[in-house]
Amino acid sequence: MLYYLFDYLEQQFQFPGASLFGFLTFRAAIAIILSLLISTIFGKRIIGFLQKQQVGETIRDLGLEGQVEKAGTPTMGGIIIILATLIPVLLLAKLENIYIILLIVTTIWMGTIGFIDDYIKKFKNNKEGLKGRFKVLGQVGLGIIVGATMYFHEDVTVKEKLPQEQQNALLAENPNISPSKLFEEEAKSTKTTIPFLKGNEFDYADLITWMSPGLSKYAWIIFILASIFIITAVSNGANLTDGIDGLAAGTSAIIVFTLGIFAWVSGNIIFSDYLDIMYIPRVEEITIYIAAFVGALIGFLWYNAYPAQVFMGDTGSLTIGGIIAVIAIAVRKEWLIPVLCGIFLAENLSVVMQVSYFKYTRKKHGEGKRIFKMSPLHHHYQKSGYHESKIVTRFWIVGILLAIISIVTLKIR
Repeated sequence: MLYYLFDYLEQQFQFPGASLFGFLTFRAAIAIILSLLISTIFGKRIIGFLQKQQVGETIRDLGLEGQVEKAGTPTMGGIIIILATLIPVLLLAKLENIYIILLIVTTIWMGTIGFIDDYIKKFKNNKEGLKGRFKVLGQVGLGIIVGATMYFHEDVTVKEKLPQEQQNALLAENPNISPSKLFEEEAKSTKTTIPFLKGNEFDYADLITWMSPGLSKYAWIIFILASIFIITAVSNGANLTDGIDGLAAGTSAIIVFTLGIFAWVSGNIIFSDYLDIMYIPRVEEITIYIAAFVGALIGFLWYNAYPAQVFMGDTGSLTIGGIIAVIAIAVRKEWLIPVLCGIFLAENLSVVMQVSYFKYTRKKHGEGKRIFKMSPLHHHYQKSGYHESKIVTRFWIVGILLAIISIVTLKIR
């Protein structure tokens, strides 16, 4: 809203300083500062409100050190993250941008699912919360919305570089030619980025057109199915990671900041040309959303770092996972998720491996055996005697390393 106000003041009255709001970097800086202030200043009040409503965490005794002391800590703190993200976005972003619209829908959609789950747990005294099938149904619904919008909406396009011969000819005529002239016109595309591979691009349509070129008209089905899988996997991974103080919020901040770099360079034709990557018009506006989201996550850590004064609950963890997945799909980096979100992947796999191996050994030997002392993975290290603050710090370090590797893929292919 402020963007439109200052744009009007600039156009009509040449208001001093109003033109600053036309710069992406300025609005991103204001967004992160504003979200930090909202999450830290108003976060305390929200925590107080949750305490008055007796929205305390119910802790099952799993024999983990310091676990019993966490009982009664306010949960549903994901509300802080959601508000601290949406308010700066509504004030500073271009609200007609389709990527911003998708992210706002994602935040509200996943936040609602998580809120219902937490509400059932706390106010209906049902420890199971929202039934798993309804959570999955919500994730599938969001995947359909995101996939269909990305495929069919006219503003979701890419610009690919001209063939090398044409580029060389244009550069020979004018060595100082604008980088925009080296790209084709905007076009719809189901292409995405595959890290570490030569060419670095993959078209979802290729999964079916090898049988018949005419099947390309059904590529939207493949794209939507991929979107459903990615959103479901990442949101569940974030949910499993939220098990000890500061782990999910800190890890997610690292991931989202890295995606912000991808969004910025992918939406800038000069950097896209220099890095020889796919140029995605209008995707740079996501940087505003990412700045606000990073600020909200860091501000939330003020209260969620050990010893936590508030837990995010499913209201936060499911929302975080959904947002990360949609940003990755929007910047065409969704298949970089196994690297960038390696912490989420490890947490997910540890649960799958533990349950599968336990069932297999129980069926074969009559007694179930475990691979880990406890799953998800962070609980294994707790059982091994590591303090949770040390586990969180080391997971953050691994997350930073994975983020660096992800950024390096811009040139390694």
